[in-house]
Amino acid sequence: MVDFVIGVDGGGTGCRAAVAGRDGRIIATGAGGAANVLSDRTGSLRNIDIAIGAAIAAAGLDRSALQRSGVLLGLAGSNVGDTGAFVTASLPAGRVEVVSDGLIALEGAIGGGDGAVAILGTGSIFFARQGDAVRSYGGWGFVIGDFGSGASLGRTALAATLLAHDRFIAASPLTERLIAGFGGAPGPMVEFARTATPGDFGRFAPTVFAAADSGDPVGLDIVGKAAASVDRALDRIAGDGVDRFALLGGLAPLYPAYLAARHQARLVAPMGNALAGAVALAVRRFMGDGGGTA
Repeated sequence: MVDFVIGVDGGGTGCRAAVAGRDGRIIATGAGGAANVLSDRTGSLRNIDIAIGAAIAAAGLDRSALQRSGVLLGLAGSNVGDTGAFVTASLPAGRVEVVSDGLIALEGAIGGGDGAVAILGTGSIFFARQGDAVRSYGGWGFVIGDFGSGASLGRTALAATLLAHDRFIAASPLTERLIAGFGGAPGPMVEFARTATPGDFGRFAPTVFAAADSGDPVGLDIVGKAAASVDRALDRIAGDGVDRFALLGGLAPLYPAYLAARHQARLVAPMGNALAGAVALAVRRFMGDGGGTA
């Protein structure tokens, strides 16, 4: 038995938490820094704690409320290894469950019906629901996955900038702008990349899209290939029988113009955000309202 539910939406650039009553009505929210438990466990846990603490304080509750709460966390990277178990064991709450950030996004965007979401932010992952079955696609992290993500776009743009510097490809306004941001020399860019997080790379993604929108050839090439990878994922999901998609994440407004026409026709506006989805899923999981699981 818990008195409150807390939903957490943790991604590569930020973490949000919401405290709600047993009826699922959100009382207050809070925010913290990046929470990708796959790339930074310690930092993610700290930021999760900050976001939850801020939400509890904003609700006018003391910290002990956490022990009387059921906490459902949708976290980037939680689907790999024991990262989810690490968070569950580290959080002193009444009940804790960790799911993928894609699952709470799916819940928020399409509710309990059939459909799919493409989450295109710092990372990327795709989720689809048919009846009681939920399936994920991608989301394997920045190093060997997360195609179409902001981090992938940013890294590719910096790599193209170095190719242009070495005259392997033609320079463009985008590559000139990017190298100018590092003092006009490759060394600082290489040093940056050596320790950069996915969020660090992802901050270049809007610049890449802006370049593509202006007709920059390098920008168009990068975005075109990224969009083709998203198209491929949506083709797979459609082939599995789901034909209603919502785009989510920071890059969601930027991608539609670059997707294939067959997918543009399938896009729908999301019903709600991932944080609302985390709360709704927490109520179902912890309050036993008979709604089942997502």
